Amino acid sequence: MHDRLFVGVAGLGYRSLMAEVNGHLGVTDEAMLPVARARTVVSHFRDVNGVDHFRRHEDGEVRLHDEPLCPFLRDGTRTDELAEEMRASGFDLSEGEGFDGHTEAAFALAHRITGKRLTPELFASAEFSRGIAPVPRARCTRS
Repeated sequence: MHDRLFVGVAGLGYRSLMAEVNGHLGVTDEAMLPVARARTVVSHFRDVNGVDHFRRHEDGEVRLHDEPLCPFLRDGTRTDELAEEMRASGFDLSEGEGFDGHTEAAFALAHRITGKRLTPELFASAEFSRGIAPVPRARCTRS
């Protein structure tokens, strides 16, 4: 695990788009929860093996976390709030085997939440500011 990651951020009107290559900062609660105070942060991560995570942080809390390959295994403070949007985006919320199209469904869900469609053209035309971001250490807690 790295202690710093290379990120790019582009302004999209009143929204921002952060992109990482081989990074996981966007799905790291310790990094995104402070950013999500009084706003919504939608993050999707996928590695080379197809393992992925989708998170919706809002008002300083994790409202939804799921692994798009197995969307019935979701957690967060409002896991069912987006159930209809998830189904409409292509997720099968019934328990079962993984399904093809989980990455596409994650991008479709992000579009439904943000109203912004992420396309190759958008990435090609966006002007990114680049930098190195520290990866916060996970906090250990006891119940």
